[in-house]
Amino acid sequence: MATAMFTDCSTSTTAAAARFLPLNRDAVVLHSRRSVPLRFGPINSSLLRTTVTKCHASASPSVLPAAMAAETSAKIIDGKSIAKQIRDEISAEISRMKDNIGVVPGLAVILVGDRKDSATYVRNKKKACESVGINSYEVHLPEDSTEQEVLKHISGFNDDPSVHGILVQLPLPSHMNEQNILNSVCIEKDVDGFHPLNIGRLAMCGREPLFVPCTPKGCIELLHRYGVPIEGKRAVVIGRSNIVGTPAALLLQREDATVSVVHSRTKNPEVITRQADIIISAVGQPNMVRGSWIKPGAVVIDVGINPVEDAKSARGYRLVGDVCHEEACKTASAVTPVPGGVGPMTIAMLLSNTLTSAKRMHNFK
Repeated sequence: MATAMFTDCSTSTTAAAARFLPLNRDAVVLHSRRSVPLRFGPINSSLLRTTVTKCHASASPSVLPAAMAAETSAKIIDGKSIAKQIRDEISAEISRMKDNIGVVPGLAVILVGDRKDSATYVRNKKKACESVGINSYEVHLPEDSTEQEVLKHISGFNDDPSVHGILVQLPLPSHMNEQNILNSVCIEKDVDGFHPLNIGRLAMCGREPLFVPCTPKGCIELLHRYGVPIEGKRAVVIGRSNIVGTPAALLLQREDATVSVVHSRTKNPEVITRQADIIISAVGQPNMVRGSWIKPGAVVIDVGINPVEDAKSARGYRLVGDVCHEEACKTASAVTPVPGGVGPMTIAMLLSNTLTSAKRMHNFK
């Protein structure tokens, strides 16, 4: 069987990935599937939209299993609606916090360079902060800024009591040491969850990180909100990036799933993936995961955000995921769309982490 070729995480996926509720009592208890600061409501079954689609994928129809020849349906996991619910819950908590102790959470964002995609992400995060009542602080530095200049701004935000979360927008310019910069963020304000101490705690039994990276956190929250059982299930994570793939695999392990990680050196990844009850794909390769990779009834979380040429679009391109959506809808039981799936959840989790940080710093229950 042919082996698919892919990278672990493309620029588009990395930049899109931002930042799950912390895991301790002050933050999130994953096994209870709910955060302490946020009281998540019951699953709204009306959010499950059923779709029947015709496949017009680039792969030859002959590669699809015969069982997929008949039209079947998959539930669309509406990340946009879930993210709206979470933002409403966060907004209510921020109002309660402000009324009780007069504190408003603050998020600082540092953007270096003029990448249009990064600027768009920062702009969306700022709007999201405004929508829930979080104060936002932004520093925009030119592409040729020195690493020391970035570190100076991080140090200032580390010492500022009005700032409860610090986010350095990735990717950084190539002349900067990303590891040094991310490590300089105070762990108590690391709402991205990228600090090695937070990742290390996530990987260790009996240890709880203060924050978990937001995109994988959002993936798990979508599974929870849609009532998808994780314990005892077989899960496959496609991609092993520090931002999405690796923490997603660790979170699934904490939920007592049996987890396999498929990456660029994996032989016959389609065979491994087809065994999964839950698939999380985060590699940044458009339509890489075909319907033939998916076990009937599996749940598919597609993290990829990839532009592909489309002459019919006014922009000249459209966004697709790592998963061939039309094919997935014919065999999966539920699947996230792109856009409108994981993306909105990433920003919602960033807001959640910022609120949790503020509550922890001020011992507000």
